[in-house]
Amino acid sequence: MNIAEALRYGHVELLESDSPEIDSRVLLCYLLDCPTSYLYTWSDKLLTDAQHALWVALIQQRQYGHPVAYLIGQRGFWTLDLKVTADTLIPRPDTELLVSLALGKLKPAMRVADLGTGSGAIALSLASEQPAAEILAMDFSMAALLVARENASNHQLSNVSFWRGSWLAAIANKSLDMVVSNPPYIEASDVHLSQGDVRFEPLSALASGIDGLDDIRLIVKQAQRCLKSGGWLMVEHGYDQAEQVQHLFSAAGFNNVSSRQDFGGNDRVTIGVVEV
Repeated sequence: MNIAEALRYGHVELLESDSPEIDSRVLLCYLLDCPTSYLYTWSDKLLTDAQHALWVALIQQRQYGHPVAYLIGQRGFWTLDLKVTADTLIPRPDTELLVSLALGKLKPAMRVADLGTGSGAIALSLASEQPAAEILAMDFSMAALLVARENASNHQLSNVSFWRGSWLAAIANKSLDMVVSNPPYIEASDVHLSQGDVRFEPLSALASGIDGLDDIRLIVKQAQRCLKSGGWLMVEHGYDQAEQVQHLFSAAGFNNVSSRQDFGGNDRVTIGVVEV
């Protein structure tokens, strides 16, 4: 089997996936440790027996539904290539909206907490763009924190510290300038939790109670305590949860509460500021 034949095989076998051509290309580049251009420049190059066996195994795992990001062990987010494992949520493009909004308020010397950091996608993106800020990457999962720490080391980001705990429970009053989070927000009974890529992602990073808002309720309450006057809270949530999340913000005393839309035109992030 040569490279062209391998690509065709992958495309045919993965027809039931959302993007069979892209999946095949990404997986084959991973297997051969090469750029995309190599696949077409050397399309007649034969795979070794070992490569052929690994290729079939990769395609089979993708057929079973294993996410491509987990199979290759990484995912691009913002300007960073990040290691991801089954202990971390796979960063999504829509979460870049949260990064963009945070950067619009982020200034040097600010102290920012990223809650439920996972692979560190949000925290490390902020740290890379504003090296004079102090970023706290926080998660209850030690396994996730180890991945985030490795990603920080790989990108030589020294302005990030890693904290294990339950949201902001261990953080002092009025000690933060900003809190950002992409917390679990899916209803525990949502059928989508048993479909597609999310079947293989950590449930604790996805589901949050009957209405999906249990963790956001805690975060809003704790953030109001931990933020300084003029500090910002920014939380990602489900496409149909903006009104409820705005109410939680307002009830906790946040001002200038509003929601911003993702690339698909859905309300995705709600922001608010502690009264000055």
